[in-house]
Formats: sequence, structure tokens, C-alpha cells
Amino acid sequence: MTEKSEKEKLLTLPQVKKLLESLGEENLDQFQRRTLDYVSKFSKVDAETAEKLIGKLVEEFGLEEEEAIQIVNCMPQSIEELRVFLAGGRKIIETSKLEAIVKLLNKHRKLK
Repeated sequence: MTEKSEKEKLLTLPQVKKLLESLGEENLDQFQRRTLDYVSKFSKVDAETAEKLIGKLVEEFGLEEEEAIQIVNCMPQSIEELRVFLAGGRKIIETSKLEAIVKLLNKHRKLK
């Protein structure tokens, strides 16, 4: 019996969308099609922008990858909304850093 090494990777909604689209909609099962529909509706940026934002949030602002992914998924528009994602308020970050994060998100936000 061979052991299969599986590694878990956290993905943003745009990354899931890109992955499912790369498989081709005709090759997706019902669950995957529903997932594609969901991520298409709720993705706030494209996959490349999402990856770039995660990198900046982790490197420049010292956030955990999980926090950065949730922030990119939801793209909060204010400091108050942003604080929800930062360890339930247990993590204290200077207001100036929070403002810089919101400014960064606004710079990359899709206009509808």
C-alpha cells in the first residue's frame, strides 16, 4: 500500500474560481458548478490580484495567511469591518496600519 502525501492549501475565492474555470465547465460535477457559480458571484478581485494582496498583507503588515485570505475574500471597506477579521479583536494593530490596509484594498477593489 502506498501512502499518498496530501497537503492542504488555503485558497481565496478568486483562486478557486480560476482553478474551476481551468478544468472547463463541461467537466465539472454539480457540486463544482454550484461552487463556481458562488465564487463567481462573490469574488471581489481576480486571482492574480488576490495572490498579490495576500503576499503584501502577510509581508508588509505581519498578518497570518489565514487572516489575509479572509480579508481578501471579503475586501472590507472600513477599519471597523477590517477589525472583525483580526483574531476577533484580540490582535491589536495600530490605526495607521489598519488605514494603510484599507487603502491597499481600495486600490485593488473591482469597481461595479
